[in-house]
Amino acid sequence: MAYDVLFGLVLTFGAGMLAQWVAWRLRLPAIVLLFAMGLLFGPVLGWLHPSETLGHAFRPLVSMLVALIVFEGGMVLDIRQLREAGQGVARLTMVALPINWLLGSLAAHYVARLEWGTSFLFGAIIVVTGPTVILPLLRSSKLRPRVAAFLRWEAIVNDPLGAILAAVVMQAMLLHVDLHKQFFFAHTLPDMMVAGAVSIAAGILPAYLLRYLFTRDLMPELLKVPVMVTLALIIFAACTMEMEGAGLIAVTVFGMMLTNLHPPGMNELKRTKESLVTLMVSVLFILLTADLHRAALARLSVPILLLTLVVLFVVRPVGIFLSTLGTTMSWQERLFVGWIAPRGIVAAAVAGAAGIKLSEAGYASADLVMPAVFAVIAVTMICHGFSLGPLARKLHLTLSNEPALVILGGSAWSSDLAVCLNEEKVPVLVVDTTAQDLMTAARRGVPVLKTELLSAAGQEALEERPADYLIATTGDAIYNGMVCGHLAPHMGRERVYQVSPGVARLDLYRGLSRDARGKVLGEPGWNYTFFDTLFSRGWRFFSSTVTEATIESFEKEENRIDIMIIRRGTGIFIRSAEDRARTMPVVGDLVISMKAPETRDVELDPKEDTEMREGN
Repeated sequence: MAYDVLFGLVLTFGAGMLAQWVAWRLRLPAIVLLFAMGLLFGPVLGWLHPSETLGHAFRPLVSMLVALIVFEGGMVLDIRQLREAGQGVARLTMVALPINWLLGSLAAHYVARLEWGTSFLFGAIIVVTGPTVILPLLRSSKLRPRVAAFLRWEAIVNDPLGAILAAVVMQAMLLHVDLHKQFFFAHTLPDMMVAGAVSIAAGILPAYLLRYLFTRDLMPELLKVPVMVTLALIIFAACTMEMEGAGLIAVTVFGMMLTNLHPPGMNELKRTKESLVTLMVSVLFILLTADLHRAALARLSVPILLLTLVVLFVVRPVGIFLSTLGTTMSWQERLFVGWIAPRGIVAAAVAGAAGIKLSEAGYASADLVMPAVFAVIAVTMICHGFSLGPLARKLHLTLSNEPALVILGGSAWSSDLAVCLNEEKVPVLVVDTTAQDLMTAARRGVPVLKTELLSAAGQEALEERPADYLIATTGDAIYNGMVCGHLAPHMGRERVYQVSPGVARLDLYRGLSRDARGKVLGEPGWNYTFFDTLFSRGWRFFSSTVTEATIESFEKEENRIDIMIIRRGTGIFIRSAEDRARTMPVVGDLVISMKAPETRDVELDPKEDTEMREGN
């Protein structure tokens, strides 16, 4: 038995990380690959039987992991984003939910021929658009902030509300209560309201407690993440005992309050939790999918498949259309949100528990709840996972389809680099803290941003622009390193560069730590003074398309230094002495270089060259 558990855990963790890496490498939705892994190892090959292997511990374990995922989702709910999204979020969470519940219930009864009680339960379960699916999709896409806010807020807020709604419907069915009778309004509804109020309070008070401890240095850094996770689990368990689904509301409020109270060190804590949540999402999707029995899959029928199509093409679009009438949402946004609604872990967990309880209570169609919900989860994850990016680009709801570069520092030579890129239609943004330094680039039509990238406002402003790569080009090497170190976890450590801080400072033991700076732009001697001096001597940036005749001259031509390679739709390859493998251009690539004027020789004498390399 112990070996079965060990084998299952190793297989699940390994398959989950493999799926995540393949999805990143091939730019595929990770959720779809995780779903396929679960089906392969569970119903197909029969290697994983989570509920049988773990026994009674399986459902509590799933519930706890779901709670932590929802808690991390609450930590991305910033009130400032809610104000930006406007009425759309309120309509999607307060108006669309009951409309979708009603339409989904009617579809289940009239299309799949389920009993009324089971139909209302099915309708309650499918109103949930899981954050475990939406959030990874949003991270891998480049949606405009307003559209991303619609999907993010709807998924995270509706997740606990849908779970509570399903719990109330299930409780009414188990008690054989007519929802129209006085019992519901006299007992069930007040209990639900009390549980909701208690859950909100249980999420708010611990958040203020943590802020008090963090701001007064009463909590060591080592314990901050463990204490937050433990508190979230305690809050979830206590509120779930009060009412099924209330725990999800509490941990969502807890996470949201922590984000909006801004205790010190939250950025580092968020990044740590994001990594943990990626692991948990991978494990959960594989376990829940692997736990599907072949008997449940065998109950998939034509009526259930028709119900799935109605949910996709009628229930959701009509519900979104009716609930967003009169809002500021454009027709493109309404169409997009009406289509994108993948269901995830919470829907699967609720359906599994509800189906078993209702079957034991004697409901004839209860066995069809899990297959029907499974069909919706599978089809929405595949269809919405693969169509989110293409549909967003078709409706012009993305920031940019091409790899984008941010240049920090508006000096004369860095502005010239930005102008060169902009003329080639490469998305580029120049960032500086002073308007005067941005003036040169702005006059030449280059997008600019006046902000401090180390501030919260700067981070938010950068999120609204396409930003895949960064080059820090200011004359302050320490500041360049701070910005690169700050943005590296978000962009990727191999995608943030800075002009050389000086040859001596690049010593891996005595120099600037690699974790505290970006990759060196070009060679170790190419510091700020190097580029500034070349520019003052007439060197300028220019672009050239690689052909069969010019491919051999890359990095070999005199009086020219090749800086980067632009591969359309793929990436930007910036030259660095710290690259383990040098990227060479192929025919059709765009090469950005700095070239000497053709009319005179600008070679530096040895003394001048030494001064430039040791400057800054």
